[in-house]
Amino acid sequence: MEKLANEIWIFNGEPVQFFGLPYSTRMTVVRLSNGDLWVHSPIKLSETIQVQIEALGCVKYLIAPNHLHHLFLPEWISTYPEVQVFGTDEVIKKRSDITFDGSLNSLQNWAWEDDIEQELFSGSPLMEECVFYHKVSGTLIVTDLVENFSGHSFNYWQRLAAKGAGILAPNGKTPLDWRLSFMFGKQDARTHLDRLLSWDTKTLVMAHGEIVTENTDKFLAKSFKWLI
Repeated sequence: MEKLANEIWIFNGEPVQFFGLPYSTRMTVVRLSNGDLWVHSPIKLSETIQVQIEALGCVKYLIAPNHLHHLFLPEWISTYPEVQVFGTDEVIKKRSDITFDGSLNSLQNWAWEDDIEQELFSGSPLMEECVFYHKVSGTLIVTDLVENFSGHSFNYWQRLAAKGAGILAPNGKTPLDWRLSFMFGKQDARTHLDRLLSWDTKTLVMAHGEIVTENTDKFLAKSFKWLI
């Protein structure tokens, strides 16, 4: 567990294999103004993590921000049966074995909106992702919309593939396959990007890769140059 900023922590989990690369995993936890915990992209739950989490507060919300980040939801739900679970339409359809309390695609008054703003980033037929902005710390929280791997755990060929996909630090961005899938949805995506860029982001934390804490505005502008 690492404290990222005021009322926000990150937990780095074990890597998972995806497209031949060892994808690092990261969970972001926000303690809301009322003391409840908001857990973004839950990683594999261990006894150590459970102790650390419960020292922070009561787990109230689990967030599955896109259809790739759902693997460990069942064990969290089993451990915290009173928790409320939210995901995008895509992940809700994919995980019919899980009872979700609501869709991130819908417009509603979110229980966490005093602390966290959000935007559903769409425009691709392959994947949509809900991104979040923690107001107090100025932290933008994403999963796969931006990937920024250090490459330290990659072999030569994996580093080459990551660089070709545009996800190698310090030049991380949306993976190539997802960027290409916005061919006919760029206008929609630019609307969401405008909202994202309107936030005063001081820290960018993603599920996969190096966190950006300096010149974050410049990093984001460069990262989304393909869309602008």
